[in-house]
Amino acid sequence: MFENLSDKLERAFKTLKGQGHITEINVAETLKDVRKALLDADVSYKVAKQFTDQVKEKALGQQVLTSVSPGQLMVKIVHDELAALMGGDQAEINLKGTPAVILIAGLQGSGKTTFSAKLANYLKNKKGRKVMLVAGDVYRPAAIEQLKVLGEQTGVTVFTIDDNRDPVTIAKKAVAQAREYAYNVVIIDTAGRLAVDEEMMREIAAIKDAVTPQETLFVVDSMTGQDAVNTAKAFNDRLDYDGVVLTKLDGDTRGGAALTIRSVVDKPVKFVGLGEKMDAIDVFYPSRMADRILGMGDIVSLVERAQEQFDEDEARKLQQKLAKDQFNFNDFISQIKQIKKMGNVKDLLGMIPGMGKALKDVDIDDDAFKGIEAIIGSMTPHERENPGVLNGSRRKRIAMGSGTDIAEVNRLIKQFEDTRKMMKLVSGGGGKNAIHAMRNMKRMSSGRKR
Repeated sequence: MFENLSDKLERAFKTLKGQGHITEINVAETLKDVRKALLDADVSYKVAKQFTDQVKEKALGQQVLTSVSPGQLMVKIVHDELAALMGGDQAEINLKGTPAVILIAGLQGSGKTTFSAKLANYLKNKKGRKVMLVAGDVYRPAAIEQLKVLGEQTGVTVFTIDDNRDPVTIAKKAVAQAREYAYNVVIIDTAGRLAVDEEMMREIAAIKDAVTPQETLFVVDSMTGQDAVNTAKAFNDRLDYDGVVLTKLDGDTRGGAALTIRSVVDKPVKFVGLGEKMDAIDVFYPSRMADRILGMGDIVSLVERAQEQFDEDEARKLQQKLAKDQFNFNDFISQIKQIKKMGNVKDLLGMIPGMGKALKDVDIDDDAFKGIEAIIGSMTPHERENPGVLNGSRRKRIAMGSGTDIAEVNRLIKQFEDTRKMMKLVSGGGGKNAIHAMRNMKRMSSGRKR
């Protein structure tokens, strides 16, 4: 995500490196490269020009402090303008209402149904809401069945009416039942089309009029670039929705839609989808996204994810074990499992400043810890509790049992010892432990360059 844009912006800022002060000439040279980087990222020419004009206006005349280089100052200005371009502040989802009704709209293939289930899972697990999903797509083959399967995965009720082809009726009855059974939130998945058409617009408008949702979200596939922005405008002109959801931001997207959709439709991006798993959804923070685009990482989001997974009592027990040098392989595998719950490994590592670029050509998949888990699983309970007993013959048996070789077992044991020493040094709390532990994840996950 945004890798090409990040690289090109970094090269653009190099123009100012070594310069003693900001001038109209060196700013013009830098912003020419910035504008080109934005255009290559599928940002429209009009938006790219407006953006660089605003940066130029703020940059010229700025006094460069002795402790700040012109390049650093330009990065700060571009960061602030990128955040403003994407909306400035994070936009909350409106959950007022009994129940709060959320209407999901978008083209076919944009990821509406999957996002509906992700949002239900997010509101259920992170907001403590009782959620009902509504299967309002009566046209796409298997759409209702897909939502049922996703509802079962997330433990969320899915409302359907067999043999009813009227989505307006389905939506109204769903809201009535949700009110009767004290559901907090109703999420209505609707039908999409391959392109914007009048029939589709009439139908989604009729559903909106019938249930008066507190929140109407437009789901857009970010990989479609400026076409996504144009479609978003067409929907907004008709629906006047409340916010945008960008899906597939983890794919090979140039990022133009994420950067410019706010400036075109004047509606905030509220969520982004980052994969197929039900927890692969993030609230959209413009400033944090600007951090990541400029290679600054996203430590705040990383800490928040860590805090969600790491229990304070468990962290306290772990700290005590570290202080007594009793950290063992059971604790080690427990930490790995908690880290895995936080999300995609490569995405997590990319949140650490400087790691995104370092991992650009490194292949780390979601099974990155599979070998580690196999090796630890081949140890006896006594060996997991007492790593010091792992002599040569035991290591050989563990290698055979895990389908690995002695070298891999030895490497894991060394990494375990390194991690134990490092965690003892930074044993100030569970969240901190997780973040520092993840600095070793690149080596631990045995990722290789493509």
